[in-house]
Amino acid sequence: MSPEPPAVRSATEPPESRGLARDGVRLLVARWRHRVAHRRFTDLPAALRAGDLLVVNTSATEPAAVEGHRAGGQPVVLHISGPAPTDGAQYGSALHVVELRTPDGHRLLDARAGERVHLPRGVTAVLHRAYPDGSATTGNRLWLARIPVEGGPAGWLTAVGRPITYSYLRGRWPLNAYRTIFATPDGTFGSAEMPSAGRPFSADVLAGLHARGVRIAEIVLHTGVSSLEAGETPLAERYRVPWATADAVNATRAAGGRVVAVGTTVTRALETVADEDGTVRPGSGWTDLVLGPDRPARVVTGLVTGWHEPEASHLLLLRAVAGDALVERAYAAAAERRYLWHEFGDSALLLPSAVATNVAGLIA
Repeated sequence: MSPEPPAVRSATEPPESRGLARDGVRLLVARWRHRVAHRRFTDLPAALRAGDLLVVNTSATEPAAVEGHRAGGQPVVLHISGPAPTDGAQYGSALHVVELRTPDGHRLLDARAGERVHLPRGVTAVLHRAYPDGSATTGNRLWLARIPVEGGPAGWLTAVGRPITYSYLRGRWPLNAYRTIFATPDGTFGSAEMPSAGRPFSADVLAGLHARGVRIAEIVLHTGVSSLEAGETPLAERYRVPWATADAVNATRAAGGRVVAVGTTVTRALETVADEDGTVRPGSGWTDLVLGPDRPARVVTGLVTGWHEPEASHLLLLRAVAGDALVERAYAAAAERRYLWHEFGDSALLLPSAVATNVAGLIA
């Protein structure tokens, strides 16, 4: 697998701008002991069976990128990843994790503690200390910053912010292009970047799942910025798994159904509250869980995912759910068929279960 997808495979705009509906993107179905199938996302219900449970993330994407300038007048874009973890509460509720970038998207690594970043409507963010290593003085990508906006930055961002974007995208797209059908603002700062595995879902797909006998359950995991450096582990993130979802997961497992997570965010939340035997309990807080060889998946037995740069943590999670062989086969097939990467790209359904599924009509 290539560590970086060629630019020609990057989705540079939403599928709607390519003449497709949200649910019209391609879907690669990779299953244990079956050939890979190449379909459309509208075929997702047929790839599952009655008794399966899909778990989705209802976090709403925030317009978390704000244009501003440094003290010397240098233009910057401030990416607001979200509130500081609870271990930073001693610094005050206005502290947020942020990242500085140039207007054309390059990381700025020369920031220093105490630096001021001037933002719209008279707001000045002050860098407090490097994050997560507070002992660093410069050369750091992420910082804890005080953003003095009464009531927190969420309402202010609605007026002055835009969605976080990267250089592979062409043009600017409205916030609703970065929100899934499940997005439910909950009065807190939501996700800095879209939980994109859920983007292709539509009312028609949900109706098809219902008719198939596939149930839907919800969690919340608010994502931070996703642009990890090599060797970085995922940031701690806020999650909530409600009683109803824990009960649905446990009932599905007891009945022999599969628990299919829609994205790595859902996987992280469910596995955070899973006991060693796979029993899921309701919970909320911050998770720093990283799945891998030392911590395989206990409860998630299927995964809907997009195609992203296979950085270490992303691949470790996919392998922890689906196994090395299935992940390798899926990536190889996606490369051969030139699937599109990133948040507006194509999708995959990974089903590692040894239990055969009734999808004979989907076999390519």
